[in-house]
Amino acid sequence: MQADFVMCIRMRQTQRYILGVCFALMMVLTGCGEYQALLKSNDPELKYEKALEYFNRKEYAKAQTLLDDVSSYYRGTERSEDVLAYLARCYMGQKDYASAAQYYEAYIRNYPKGRYATEARFQLGHCYYLDSPDARLDQETTRKGIEALTQFVELFPDSPYSEQAYEEITELTEKLALKELYSARLYYNLGSYLGNNYLSCEITSRNALKEYPDTQYAEDFHWLILQAKYQQTLISYEEKRLDRARETQDECYNFLTDYPESKHRSQAERMLREMQKITKE
Repeated sequence: MQADFVMCIRMRQTQRYILGVCFALMMVLTGCGEYQALLKSNDPELKYEKALEYFNRKEYAKAQTLLDDVSSYYRGTERSEDVLAYLARCYMGQKDYASAAQYYEAYIRNYPKGRYATEARFQLGHCYYLDSPDARLDQETTRKGIEALTQFVELFPDSPYSEQAYEEITELTEKLALKELYSARLYYNLGSYLGNNYLSCEITSRNALKEYPDTQYAEDFHWLILQAKYQQTLISYEEKRLDRARETQDECYNFLTDYPESKHRSQAERMLREMQKITKE
């Protein structure tokens, strides 16, 4: 009897599960049917209203398709501004930041003082920020992000987005500095292969420090400069070695003064002793 009771309970649970699945499937099919009917509809007002409903439900792809369908109908009307803004938001929701940036650019171009101007200016830079690639890759998008966000904070310094914009500008700028650091390290690792790459490492590092004086990678650049100078001294011809040793010695003093707690301190001190020995000979 107990086994029959347990079997009955399990059958009821299975029935409930099947009914639940069927109901969910019916809702999905109903929703799909409604969406397909909307795509075939010739009523732009209905499409626009349903697009906003889909947008609010975070069904961004459906909302974007419907808004694309009605964009030409509303071109030149007051609603065109809303359509453009929502299309940009739809692409943001789909994480298609490149397309979103294009729509925000279009909005700014057509409605520089529109209702969504502040949002559009910020989101344009934010799209570039989100789409910025790894520091080892081409940084055109990163530079566009810095430019767009800088324009935003200049135009809307009191905006609630300003603090975030400044933070993103800093992050993007650091990424550009990091790319230069990768380049400087590459030159250093190439050494004297097919030329004096140590000199290229030094020049790249110094230029980066001029362009990004507040970078968090400042110590790394100064360490590369010191290493590059040291290596150039070691491979120098006799007539140049003394002058290069003096320059490297000065660089050692500068590094040890600026970064007394550096993890490279012992190496810098060893380099200094070697350069002092050369200059005293």
